Amino acid sequence: MTYLAFAFTIGLMIPVQAAVNNQLKGYVGSSTLLAALISFTVGTIALAVVSAVNRQPWSALAGISRVDWWHLTGGLLGALFVFGTTLLAPRIGVAKMTALIVAGQVLISLVLDHNGWLGLAVREITPVRAFGGLLVVAGVFLVNFDQFAGR
Repeated sequence: MTYLAFAFTIGLMIPVQAAVNNQLKGYVGSSTLLAALISFTVGTIALAVVSAVNRQPWSALAGISRVDWWHLTGGLLGALFVFGTTLLAPRIGVAKMTALIVAGQVLISLVLDHNGWLGLAVREITPVRAFGGLLVVAGVFLVNFDQFAGR
């Protein structure tokens, strides 16, 4: 249950992060890229401090030389996420943006779990899980209904 609560808490933070970064953008010449860069820089410093406080062995970073190139794409995907949410939040609204992001996350997660891709344990798409995915898509439609209805 602790992990489920943590995941929910992270979900609560995503729209807040987009709104905060959008405000930050106003202080750096309306540059979405610079706001994302500042966000990542602060996050990097925070992770370095927490790693040091928790006495993480910096020597473990030597293992980075053995990774495949695609293992490093997580940082690029994170940067795209932060940049994208900072760009989209003021344009389409945080609720619409978040609904679409969550739907994309749920749909690709079902596929990744079902196939066990990227080293994940296989968790088949059962009818109940598929129905849950459909409900998420329906929720996106409802959150964006005014957009679809031409309002």
